Amino acid sequence: MEKDEVLKIIKQILDHPMTPPEIRRHLPKHLRNGLSQKLNQLEHAGEIVKIRYGRYGLANQMNLVTGRLQGHADGYGFVIPEGGAKGNDVFVGPANFREAMHGDRVVCRIESTRRDGKVEGKIIRVLERAQGTITGVYQSRGRFGVIVPSQRRIVHSFQVPPGASGGAKSGEVVVGKITLYPDDHTQPEAEVIEILGFPDSPIVQRQMIVRQYEIPEEFPAAALKIAERCAEPVAKDAKGRSDFRGAWVATIDGEDAKDFDDAVSIQTTPYGYELGVHIADVSSYVQPDGALDAAAYERGTSTYFPGTVLPMLPFQLSNNVCSLRPHVDRLTLSVLIRINRAGEILGYQFSPGVIRSTHRLTYTEVSRILGNPGAEPDGAKVANLLLMKELCLTLNKKRMADGGLDFDIPEPKIALDEKGEPVGISRAERNIAHRLVEEFMLSANRCAANFLADKPSIYRVHPAPDKILIEEFFDFAARLGYVTNPKQNLVMRLQDVLKKAEGHTDEKLLNYVMLRHMKQACYQPENTGHFGLSFEEYTHFTSPIRRYPDLIVHRLIKAKLDGVERYLDHDGLTEAGVHCSAMERRSERAERDVKDMLKVRYMAGHEGETYDGIITGVTAFGIFVEMGDLMIEGLLRLTDLHDDYYEYHEKEHMLMGKRTKRMFRLGSPAKVLVKHVDMLKREITLALAETADQKPGRPGKRPPEARSQGKPRRKESKRRKRGR
Repeated sequence: MEKDEVLKIIKQILDHPMTPPEIRRHLPKHLRNGLSQKLNQLEHAGEIVKIRYGRYGLANQMNLVTGRLQGHADGYGFVIPEGGAKGNDVFVGPANFREAMHGDRVVCRIESTRRDGKVEGKIIRVLERAQGTITGVYQSRGRFGVIVPSQRRIVHSFQVPPGASGGAKSGEVVVGKITLYPDDHTQPEAEVIEILGFPDSPIVQRQMIVRQYEIPEEFPAAALKIAERCAEPVAKDAKGRSDFRGAWVATIDGEDAKDFDDAVSIQTTPYGYELGVHIADVSSYVQPDGALDAAAYERGTSTYFPGTVLPMLPFQLSNNVCSLRPHVDRLTLSVLIRINRAGEILGYQFSPGVIRSTHRLTYTEVSRILGNPGAEPDGAKVANLLLMKELCLTLNKKRMADGGLDFDIPEPKIALDEKGEPVGISRAERNIAHRLVEEFMLSANRCAANFLADKPSIYRVHPAPDKILIEEFFDFAARLGYVTNPKQNLVMRLQDVLKKAEGHTDEKLLNYVMLRHMKQACYQPENTGHFGLSFEEYTHFTSPIRRYPDLIVHRLIKAKLDGVERYLDHDGLTEAGVHCSAMERRSERAERDVKDMLKVRYMAGHEGETYDGIITGVTAFGIFVEMGDLMIEGLLRLTDLHDDYYEYHEKEHMLMGKRTKRMFRLGSPAKVLVKHVDMLKREITLALAETADQKPGRPGKRPPEARSQGKPRRKESKRRKRGR
């Protein structure tokens, strides 16, 4: 590929900063055309940097780092290096931001290194703006106005010039188009382009979050027109497809689900099982490069909020023509997987198919039937579900034996009233039915990755964790009593911690902290394996209604089946992988923020109440406490701890009083009182609820089972005695 060739040669010749004419003289003649554009592309990618007098130099040779700026409400931030290991972030002080804002892609120059090894830097260039609009509360200032951003990581307020307020009133939530970005001497400006309303409504607050992340809510007219033309399958559409309409095929989803993109079937064989995974054939309706495809690509994924969804595809497709509804014909891309009784995949076969789902089952229903098979009158349903359970447990056992990690992080289920207000929060159930569907989809995804491995494809990869950071996790687990053998391989040590913590009060905490020490999974054409699942090959195939990478994989599979050239080359797959990974992160952040907003609204009526909680975060400015089964987190600020001066011990994950030696450590219990709820800032402020049995230095005891897991070092033991 020419771009790779240019980059390789430029890296060789730039032994010192050069001007474009000097670079041109060193390049082979066939690479000289369009040099300015190529240099701009390499500069945008952060590989080279333009310095004074128009010279270009290699970023890594000039103490420069390219990455995303993560701002903080107090004015400082961190540059997260691209492709770098976690923990290599560059601290940027308030004076060194220049014109950059949170989320921007920037070039940062390393300026100094602190005693603890952490580096500080200064932003010298903004490569790419993350924000084109700003969402916040409008405040009138005479002839002018100001938009105060709702996103706390953006520290600038945006001035609204006369005549650019759009009629907004003070206190209303607005969306502003940024017309002037901040710099060393100028306040940023914006003009109001949308008024959402006053922020006392949960609907307005949700819209505020959606606009903040710039997630499209409406589909373009051209995309909707194509979707409306997509009709129910007819007899001719089934020609040339494998016909599964006579088989027992069922969908298994949540009670509220409408977009059914996967169905399953099963039968026994002399060697074990034949598992059928039938996925909605979205690629038959969404053609590459059309208006509908562009709209789906822009979104990258569906975004799910309590009570509503922003779909990747229009309703006509996501909930109707593509959705595998029961008792109607639906087009699929199916895979039949041959699995032996040890859970090993012996082979598979992909084919376009047509199904007629016999049952629309729910997780609750499947769990009930499997818990009491004799009470279900439908014998075929019982027999198939029991066989599926048997295969699920076999696959799970094999995956765990191969080193797979099974995180069990409980999710909150938020109940809303007709106005969108939260009326209850409970722990979402994860039963055998969820595991059953999960194992079957994992198997289908593995087969898809293996089928496409001969040519460029798109993989779901999960890198192994950073060695230094993961050792910090093992040290933390050991201080809680969960000691592992350092001679074991990494995966087995992690499995050991999870297994020892199962059923104990530390289980959720250790799952959460371990997950925080993992790298993020992403999409890319290079297959580097999936660490968390312990799979050598893995991709996403099973959800093309709600994930664009799955749609890409469907197109690649059908191209191979038809013997035609794949529609995306390596560069196209790389670009799609980067974009889809970014859209996935955006969707996850928006979903989390909406849930947090609803949690805060729920707690607004509970000020003054006390809760038993667990410390889930320790920082230099306070501790975060999650309150009981509500799974709602609040902040106990350091300034509200008046009994002592507290020091922050980062590696110990704790605050300790200088005089009393009282400790607040990650994972310890804490009884708290809800002091104040700020719905606009989405903050819950807590205070300690002192009780008679609470004594300095004893915020909570470790469970006896945990203490017996291993014997920490003597110094650690003394610390734990003081902290029980």
